Amino acid sequence: MTAITDLTLDLAAVRRDFPILDREVHGRPLIYLDNAATSQTPVAVIDSLSDYYRRYNANIHRGLHTLADEATAAFEGVRTTVQRHLNAFEPREIVFTRGTTEAINLVANSWGRANLKAGDEVVISLMEHHSNIVPWQLLERELGIAIKVIPVDARGVLDLEAYREMLGERTRLVCVNHVSNALGTINPIAEMARDAHAGGALILVDGAQAVPHQAVDVQALDADFYAFSGHKVYGPMGAGALYAKASILESMPPWQGGGEMISRVSFDRGTEFAAVPHRFEAGTPSVADVIAMGAGLDWVNALGIERLSAWEQWLLDHATQKLEQIDGLRIIGTAPEKAGVISFLVDGAHAQDIGLLIDQLGVAIRTGHHCAQPVLSHFGVEATCRASLAVYNTPEEVDAFVEALQRVLGMLR
Repeated sequence: MTAITDLTLDLAAVRRDFPILDREVHGRPLIYLDNAATSQTPVAVIDSLSDYYRRYNANIHRGLHTLADEATAAFEGVRTTVQRHLNAFEPREIVFTRGTTEAINLVANSWGRANLKAGDEVVISLMEHHSNIVPWQLLERELGIAIKVIPVDARGVLDLEAYREMLGERTRLVCVNHVSNALGTINPIAEMARDAHAGGALILVDGAQAVPHQAVDVQALDADFYAFSGHKVYGPMGAGALYAKASILESMPPWQGGGEMISRVSFDRGTEFAAVPHRFEAGTPSVADVIAMGAGLDWVNALGIERLSAWEQWLLDHATQKLEQIDGLRIIGTAPEKAGVISFLVDGAHAQDIGLLIDQLGVAIRTGHHCAQPVLSHFGVEATCRASLAVYNTPEEVDAFVEALQRVLGMLR
């Protein structure tokens, strides 16, 4: 375990950027460990939202007045920010969405409907979030495609041998998360992409839990599609992005129709669609949220994603060691490569009871199935407690969380 003194992070300065961390809950200092659900928001993002509505609130594109020009420039500037953050080849490979769920549904309803037919196979990992399962199940019912599921072992690690064996001539798409929101497992995306591409299939990556915690290079990964949500990367809710290779986007039909996604509409001559990426951005977008998402990514980049990742890894190791000392506690997901997520059960205590009682002590964790029922069922459970970390969390908070958990367990067992 890396010594804490070796990690060059001004934690006090980081925490000053997050006003919500100063509040109390039930008379106790807030300890926020629900970051896999949503991260908290730095002042730079809050100021971005306020600045937009105070100074240049306007609908984007086609406007000739100053406010519209300023809003359009800021909005489109974030496309370049996201492109650079993911190391995409060019900005037009970035489509703005409301988040990861909408991005995956866009792929399913555009690329999927245009390219999948009865008997084609979509390979999905067992540890997927429901948003990377249900859209494909809907197409299964409608189109007659077949879904194959990549199993996981007792540690929560994908069985790559089984994965390779299920890839076949009818495999069209592989769907996998970069980091499991329920287990914290980091999946070997580049390796999985090579295997998929060797058989002519594409790969779609749910990056919602990876982009907040580690550097992502979509070109190095060779991902065909990569989706994430802004609110998990210190940005606001309501904005996210889909990366897709330009050649694939060019071949995809629109999903939703309306303003902005057309170049011409005519009853007589037919409707022509806009170039990518605007072909997939029908209607008025959440302009303020997209701009603020860019501010969140700027905040991460100013801090340094490598420093952020190293600090969270130290906290994960520290928290894991502390929790493993509690009698009857079992961690669900013990992969050797993990991000800052710890799902756990405790003998003699229900997850919901733990969540409710520990909140009374000022600690925010998540309980339930985490929108990942298939993988929890694999482990024989319906719900877990989940503590998830962010760069502003401290060792003292981890210690206080463990102490609070032990106090709660004393009430329940």
